[in-house]
Amino acid sequence: MMNYFERARYFRTKKRLGQNFLINGDVIQAIIDFADIHPDDTVVEIGPGVGFVTEQLVKHAGKVIAIELDEEAVKELEKLNAPNLEIIHKDILKTDLSELCEGKIKIVANIPYYITSPIIAHLLGEVDDLNNKNRNKITDIILMVQEEVARRMTADENSPAKQYGLLTILSQFWAQVELLKLVGRKSFYPAPKVNSALVKLTVREKPLLELNDYSHFRKTVKAGFSQRRKNIKNCLVSNGFSKENVKNALEKLGLDENIRGEKLSIEMFGKLSEELKNGQ
Repeated sequence: MMNYFERARYFRTKKRLGQNFLINGDVIQAIIDFADIHPDDTVVEIGPGVGFVTEQLVKHAGKVIAIELDEEAVKELEKLNAPNLEIIHKDILKTDLSELCEGKIKIVANIPYYITSPIIAHLLGEVDDLNNKNRNKITDIILMVQEEVARRMTADENSPAKQYGLLTILSQFWAQVELLKLVGRKSFYPAPKVNSALVKLTVREKPLLELNDYSHFRKTVKAGFSQRRKNIKNCLVSNGFSKENVKNALEKLGLDENIRGEKLSIEMFGKLSEELKNGQ
């Protein structure tokens, strides 16, 4: 049995693709442990690549559904020949998870940095998506992302300014998010330029906040983070909220109009949104 490094190198040399394969056996084991997989679980793996995590998942789960876009990787996955493995050659963003199987699913994913937000929106739904059929299907998600992205997903209003933003709210509104483990560059082949991290999202039954108008909340948050250097008042006004209404809402909540969006907690954004809505 070739080791992970040799297998990844062999596949990549053959393909010359830009994928980074996880080749650290301890980290692969950590994913299995954190995912807490039982024999009656169905696990959906997003972006399994050549199957290093997959071959461990099939030992623990009742069923593994691997969703992989790359045709060459699909051929490698087929060699695993596991009776409880179903391989779907498809783009995750075009996959309706609610149709894959009966019952709930756990998700394990090692995803490219640039599609983190679209994938989270696809799995959990946007903040105003109150009945998302993918989310209703999922119990939890174990995600490997760049460390910087993990910091953004787990941030709050007291974090360094550039960490807390739209991705934070998208992630936390429908899930409880925790950073499980930092993963060094050398755990991958080829080694990426940055470190990664494992994150767990436990899906919420109800959204983080109870609001009267979720679409208005989404609009308020989007406006609040639209221009990083501007204060909340200017951000809101330049996104179509009336000056008078903004001034009154901020006063009512005791907020300084020079405060920036990244200093407002998610709860405060909720209050601000409702106040702006009432003042319309």
